Amino acid sequence: MMSNDVREAAAAVLWEADQTKVPIAPLTETWPELDVVDAYEIQRANIRRRLDAGARVRGHKVGLSAKAMQDMLGVHEPDYGHLLDDMFCYEHDTIAMARFCQPRAEIEVAFVLGRPLEGPGVTVADVVRATDHVLPSIEIVDSRVRDWKIKIQDTVADNASSAALVLGARPTALDAVDPALIGAILRKNGEIVETGCSGAVLGNPVIAVAWLANTLARFGVALEPGHVVMPGSCTRMVPVSAGDVVRADFDVLGHVSARFV
Repeated sequence: MMSNDVREAAAAVLWEADQTKVPIAPLTETWPELDVVDAYEIQRANIRRRLDAGARVRGHKVGLSAKAMQDMLGVHEPDYGHLLDDMFCYEHDTIAMARFCQPRAEIEVAFVLGRPLEGPGVTVADVVRATDHVLPSIEIVDSRVRDWKIKIQDTVADNASSAALVLGARPTALDAVDPALIGAILRKNGEIVETGCSGAVLGNPVIAVAWLANTLARFGVALEPGHVVMPGSCTRMVPVSAGDVVRADFDVLGHVSARFV
């Protein structure tokens, strides 16, 4: 475990990479002693910087919710990051590549809460009761670590590799769908590049939301009404470049798209 001074030094290096959009070497190479507890402290240090600058927490994301990603990084549970108000993009606006280092797109079923969720002890039933509606969404993930050469500690410190998101504007009540059986298609520039199903997310994305609420409870944090929860991707992430148009199509939920310039 790292000292507080070393954690602050690591957070500063990651902060500079985000501000300059120049990726850095993996934190786990620079500080081999970095563990997951250190990584969450680094994440929170940089979130405090953003809140001090005027940003607001509007939700959270769950990462590493697919078994394939957990196996790749040698972990057995997801991780989480913060969603701030300046990360939300409107569907019909263009998204500037200049705000990212090396972005990739994922598609997810976004949960919007109507009631608070506060762990410990949050169950699937609690999540169902607390969810006001779900939306189609695209998450733009990014890594401030060069070439995406990340270990679990690197992505956790880097706010779970989150950067931006686009929500569709057509809400669907959770009881109108089976949240574990929502088919999804990811198109880039009109071509189908990935297909998947919401059940790839821990078997059911509702489970990911419950996991998040219970995990945040360790830090005295509750999910609030109106918060957006991104439970994890239905498909593999795909790189995006200027000129690309990414579209997510979901069974029942409809579609959402993002254009990069």
